Amino acid sequence: MNELVLKKTPGPEIGGPLVFVVLDGIGIGSQDERDGVYVSYTPNLDELLNEPLQARLKAHGPAVGLPTDDDMGNSEVGHNALGAGRIFSQGAKLVNEAIADKSLFSGTAWRQVEKHAAQGGTIHFIGLISDGNVHSHIHHLYALLDRCAEVGIKSLRIHGLLDGRDVGQKSALSYFEPLEKRLAELSSDGKDYRIGSGGGRMVTTMDRYNANWDVVENGWRAHVLGEGRRFISATEAISTYYEENPDITDQYMESFVIEEDGAPVGTIEDGDGVVFFNFRGDRAIELSRAFEENDFAEFDRKRIPEVFYAGMMQYDGDALIPKNFLVEPPAINRTIGEYLCATGIPSYAASETQKYGHVTYFWNGNKSGYIDESLEKYEEIPSDKVEFDKRPWMKADELTDSLIYALRSNKYGFHRINYPNGDMVGHTGVEAAVRIAVETVDMCLGRLIKEVQKTGGILVVTADHGNADCMWTEKEGKRTPMVAHTKNPVPFVIKDFGGENRFVLADIENGGLANIAATLITLLGFEPPADYEPSLVNRIDGDTKG
Repeated sequence: MNELVLKKTPGPEIGGPLVFVVLDGIGIGSQDERDGVYVSYTPNLDELLNEPLQARLKAHGPAVGLPTDDDMGNSEVGHNALGAGRIFSQGAKLVNEAIADKSLFSGTAWRQVEKHAAQGGTIHFIGLISDGNVHSHIHHLYALLDRCAEVGIKSLRIHGLLDGRDVGQKSALSYFEPLEKRLAELSSDGKDYRIGSGGGRMVTTMDRYNANWDVVENGWRAHVLGEGRRFISATEAISTYYEENPDITDQYMESFVIEEDGAPVGTIEDGDGVVFFNFRGDRAIELSRAFEENDFAEFDRKRIPEVFYAGMMQYDGDALIPKNFLVEPPAINRTIGEYLCATGIPSYAASETQKYGHVTYFWNGNKSGYIDESLEKYEEIPSDKVEFDKRPWMKADELTDSLIYALRSNKYGFHRINYPNGDMVGHTGVEAAVRIAVETVDMCLGRLIKEVQKTGGILVVTADHGNADCMWTEKEGKRTPMVAHTKNPVPFVIKDFGGENRFVLADIENGGLANIAATLITLLGFEPPADYEPSLVNRIDGDTKG
């Protein structure tokens, strides 16, 4: 017998579909004028939050596998926890451990980096320069630099991407100035350590889910070919862009190239070593493909240097992207998707492009593709290629249409979707846009409530982390847009249209996202795996009339 087949719980059949909705980036905030969720008109969410089956869940720090309570959550670790039902060491924590015990520097990939340097190659580090700890942490870069200096690597270049999304909107100089100073200090005894290129993360290199390959091409041209607007230093580039456009924010800053004597200082050439030091996968996969694929056709690379390329981690375990990596990713098995497929429960998953991978790849434990295509349907609604504050409604209505169509087909026992608006628009820091985003999602939620009610099913609503719930911070009377994720709790609500008194809240202290998988299995009428974080509800006998 397949050990992943779930055992039914005693009692009548639950009946009706289960619909699981992730309101990405919509946490429970301070409930004042800076809270974009609180100040928005959200009658449907307000009503749900008065349901008896509701709780506040942790979505950051150790609750999702991150090092400390100072670490904000993110969509990737959040959906890992949602789908896995257990807490795994994630991203930054894995890298911290590998640096602390020096296993990072004893692995095959790092030895190849040092080998290429010993043979005269330049070592290039590409990644996000901040301490946001969502895609990268600058402390990891400093550890890599220190190791390079320690072993006597002579030539090193950094291709630094500006954040302005997981940290302050215009905070780049606070990272690049000390970085340039540190590189200058390390450039002794014949060593030459410099920044070679850079640019804002949303226009240079860090595209995801094939949303806009122009972003990756911009990065390739700057990092590899040395094509772009030229400056004598990264700090000069950043300062110049600020002066020319006071409204510009770091994440949307154009690419730049550092030059000396009229030539770029950091082009990537045959024999070099290249490390993408971001630990999070979604925005690192596409550039990795550009370095590794022989039949690459997404844009004209013009020149393809023969290099040794490695990621901080393997960003896609199924597609093996990249082939070489410094730190092993978390091995996540026995996800809820695997259990549901083994039990024969058909599932539907959908989002628009910006979060499609979260309800598929991350939900399934960092694995691409279907678990069982005969039982699953994944649907991607193409995202608009515009700045999110320009169309804050995004594709929420189309996404709702797709879910309603799936519900009416009566094909699936379990449905999951992600509304990206609260997160993607929350990152812009534009208050009016944030409110429209939140209200758009609430309107769509109202449509879903009516549809699930018709089916006699169960609606479950939560979020993967906060964002829109804090639009700005204030210090000494000055407001600064808050564009990063928050560490606020997230809502968790169950609306059961299949009958009264079928479930009751369990006595769970410090519940988090990882508790949701067992809860969903319980709501489907099965016993959760013994090693899953416990269900937030217990099934009870009672009136099961609709």
